Amino acid sequence: MSSSSLAAAAAAAFLLAVAMSCHCHVARGWGGLGVNYGTVADDLPTAARSVELLRAAGAGAVRIYDANADILRALAGTGVPVSVTVPNDAIPSLAAAASPAAVDEWVARNLAPHIPAARVLCLLVGNEVLSDRATAGTAWPSLVPAMANLRRALSARGLGRVKVGTTLAMDALGTSYPPSAGAFRDDIAGAVVRPLLEFLNATGSYYFVDAYPYFAWAANHRSISLDYALFQGEASTHYVDPGTGLTYTNLFDQMLDAVVAAMARLGYGNVKLAVSETGWPTAGDADELGANVHNAATYNRNLAARMAKNPGTPARPGAEIPVFLFSLYNENRKPGPGTERHWGLYYPNATWVYEVDLAGRRPAASYPPLAPTPPAPDQDGTPVWCVLAGGGGEAANETAVAAAVEYACRQRSGTCAAIEAGGECNQPDTLAAHASYAFNAYWQLFRKAGGTCYFNGLAEKTTIDPSHGSCKFISSLD
Repeated sequence: MSSSSLAAAAAAAFLLAVAMSCHCHVARGWGGLGVNYGTVADDLPTAARSVELLRAAGAGAVRIYDANADILRALAGTGVPVSVTVPNDAIPSLAAAASPAAVDEWVARNLAPHIPAARVLCLLVGNEVLSDRATAGTAWPSLVPAMANLRRALSARGLGRVKVGTTLAMDALGTSYPPSAGAFRDDIAGAVVRPLLEFLNATGSYYFVDAYPYFAWAANHRSISLDYALFQGEASTHYVDPGTGLTYTNLFDQMLDAVVAAMARLGYGNVKLAVSETGWPTAGDADELGANVHNAATYNRNLAARMAKNPGTPARPGAEIPVFLFSLYNENRKPGPGTERHWGLYYPNATWVYEVDLAGRRPAASYPPLAPTPPAPDQDGTPVWCVLAGGGGEAANETAVAAAVEYACRQRSGTCAAIEAGGECNQPDTLAAHASYAFNAYWQLFRKAGGTCYFNGLAEKTTIDPSHGSCKFISSLD
């Protein structure tokens, strides 16, 4: 047998062991798809009304990003399972060995008053903690100790049925393709993830992953079929893992099995898997391909129908996997690219962005027809600029715009030389004109390093060239 054949056989045996070990993974207590209930938005409905909307959508569970007392009170008596989140910045203090009283106080203040009236199933300690390398010396080593302390505090108060976990993004993996090669990043695998998996395994809790096929597809749209990402690919779009021979009919399963392989590689192939966030954006910036209502509705409706059949994944057939969609509302105050503000099932006025039955029982033909899919621009060939939002009309806050311009211009010497006196973009000599130039100069300079065209909502992307006369605005293609 060749070395490549030996490697393939080893990988197949490795994933077969994972598959055989997980038929018992029944997510007791969960219903249909859950929903993430974020509140970073203006004029949202009340908590009570929001719970009504969750139930109208057929949500089987809800996750909140804090321990919001109003939301927990609104959930009281409904029987809807809820997962509560501990803020990232609280993790180091909750991990301190000398602070058991502080841990008990957190539980007493945030959870105990609401149980059992609210059906709290999970306490999630932090949100994508291992994606923030700035906290590598603080939150990372504190994560598992904080989880252990909270579990002890819960048990001491008779709340031991609440599972303790944390959410991790797909970037916790250093390798995810092919799925059988899934492996955690070297900087976290031994120091953080192995103890985490040991804790989850010992307590019967879940590995919660934020899995977004949208981002994986958008970054590789020339090689990954959109239909494959939307759960509607034909056989020609399916992917066969060369290491295991397992066939993947959609990108979601492929991503989850990469996590399954990574856990097994560290010796914890039995840990249960849950999806803390997934979904598809309904809108985005000019350069964010595929973000539209048609694709979002297609993704979420197909996901709901699929998960209602309890298919598991190719590596874990039949395993019941709790899944939470992101999100209940469009959240207009979230920073970052345009997609960040367009994941909701509902607008803040409580009307549908698009209808979906999260229980997965509604026939596809019964939904109102969707608008045709917008024509897809060539993401790699369409120039994009960053300008002052709305053209700088009277509604613009001049003080805020001036401060944003000052920030953009001082990030690197010469960034705004063209709008200084005598510069080729000094005219028209208005704050609005100068803001568009400054925002664009900053974004083009720093976008590949994570700089955004946002400026607290003052900026927006455009495919209309704002250059004029001898004033040249650099584009995303320059």
